[in-house]
Amino acid sequence: MSHSHDYGHGNNGVRRDDHATRPLNLELATLPPLGQILVEDGTLSTDQLRQALAAQVKGGQRLLLGEVLVQLGMVDKTVLLRAVAKSRGVEFVDEPAAMFEEGAMALIPESLRREHRICPLFLAGNELVVATADPQNYFVEELVARETGFKVRFVASPDERIDQLLSDPTRAAENVNKQAEELVADLFDGTNEADYQLQEKQVDEMVGFDAADDVGPVVKLVNFIICSAAAEGASDIHIEPDEGNLRVRYRIDGVLFHKMTPPYRMHAAISSRIKIMSHLDISERRIPQDGEISVRVKGKPIDLRVSTLPGKFGEKIVMRIVDVSTAKLGLEKLGFRPKMLADFQGVIDQPYGIVLVTGPTGSGKSTTLYSALGTFDTVANNVSTVEDPVEANLEGVHQAQISPKAGFTFAGALRALLRQDPDIIMVGEIRDGETAQIAVQAALTGHLVLSTLHTNDAPSSITRLQNLGVEPFLVAASLKGVLAQRLVRRVCSQCKTEYAPDAQQLMSLGEYAQGCTRLWKGSGCRKCHETGLSGRLGVYELMVPDERLVDAICANAEPAKIREVLRDGKFQTLWDDGVQKVLEGHTTIEEVYGACRR
Repeated sequence: MSHSHDYGHGNNGVRRDDHATRPLNLELATLPPLGQILVEDGTLSTDQLRQALAAQVKGGQRLLLGEVLVQLGMVDKTVLLRAVAKSRGVEFVDEPAAMFEEGAMALIPESLRREHRICPLFLAGNELVVATADPQNYFVEELVARETGFKVRFVASPDERIDQLLSDPTRAAENVNKQAEELVADLFDGTNEADYQLQEKQVDEMVGFDAADDVGPVVKLVNFIICSAAAEGASDIHIEPDEGNLRVRYRIDGVLFHKMTPPYRMHAAISSRIKIMSHLDISERRIPQDGEISVRVKGKPIDLRVSTLPGKFGEKIVMRIVDVSTAKLGLEKLGFRPKMLADFQGVIDQPYGIVLVTGPTGSGKSTTLYSALGTFDTVANNVSTVEDPVEANLEGVHQAQISPKAGFTFAGALRALLRQDPDIIMVGEIRDGETAQIAVQAALTGHLVLSTLHTNDAPSSITRLQNLGVEPFLVAASLKGVLAQRLVRRVCSQCKTEYAPDAQQLMSLGEYAQGCTRLWKGSGCRKCHETGLSGRLGVYELMVPDERLVDAICANAEPAKIREVLRDGKFQTLWDDGVQKVLEGHTTIEEVYGACRR
């Protein structure tokens, strides 16, 4: 069977006969799929595509659109193959050697490999992943499936890369690893490589950490990324492919910092390594996946929540780091001022009712709830949680993780939990009316319920509960307190300097500007990545309903009326708490202003 690359074949190309009887129409919706992709991604202009289509119908030759584009020099073969792969829903792999596993070659007879220029890369379960430069040739895909007995999935790769693998797979793989080895050598230069070793948290919890794997540069690189991120206090790791580039960024104190730029050809190998560690399907790159990694870094337990997301240039991987040792900080370490800490402690000491912590994603709500649970006597009380996911293990606390796919929802878990004689219940989030109703009923029947809501401030939680279908009189009867919070970065302790505020800053302080002659900022150092800010603390507002507020809630008062009642009671807002922390030298005006705008 002769082999040719049918770039633009079928719906992807327009043959002479198709255009001989009708004028060219360059409306995007009427273009062949290959043409649409090349125009949409900016590879071709509509004028260039018009020229190519015109050239295609000349001379009586039955040329394919892709062949014409290459002949005219408008696109090169690699760009064209990438577009063809996209039009067919096939993954494009620039460097298949990075995914090649020893032993895969024997799965397809040599005669079949040579005749059709295909190369098996790896076997995942019953699926054989095969590199080809002709991803549209379904005949070959079916032929390989019949010959091997496996389900076959093609990935598109350039001719020359496949030829290298077929002729000398060992050398091709070594060439791919060369840049990785150089990068790893640079990363470990002057450091102790033993400091960047991951240890199994529990037996059978990790995959692929045997001695043979440990010598590989990709394994070392992934270990380094995770260990260094944990050492620098990062909350997230972002591995992001772009056109010909790959970047790794860490989110530290809420801000992303660029860490390194590995060779783009390493992306597939890095992705596969992380998927193996998190028990994901390494052969599936077309849909998002979620997994977990549990390891120890220098003896400290670290959990990572792994998320993959397909994109134009490959999968983006984000790993959220959950440092189990810091997920259970005491309330006194979160940044509460003494009076608010005493008031909040008084709220959670109530024998029953609902206590809510509100704020946007990433504002530290879960840490506050975990810290609050740490104040309870788990020997004398039955303390249980319903979470998604469970972020830290709490001694003496029964923790249940919901599974919506299995029908185990917050509402269902809470309903079941109430049959187990709980004293204190923590619900990860009140997301729907059913959960809200059950939580209120639990609070009114003698249970203390702690949970979170997504609202901008404390007073808005009343409206949110009512919007979820809870009657105003039930809100008034059950609600014991609402803590709204944000996170701001601390002034770096190592480069902290004093300065005199200017007129604009004094104006921003408003009534607090009176008598203010000095503020603090960081001048920038290695510890704070030259930002002047290192670490974070909370900014809070605490709403504790009194008689006037209860009456206003029962009367279904408007949010403006509720805020008026709170102001009369000298309610301290997020801004008030933040400014006081600015005056005490803990943070900056800019940080508080940015946090309170969210």
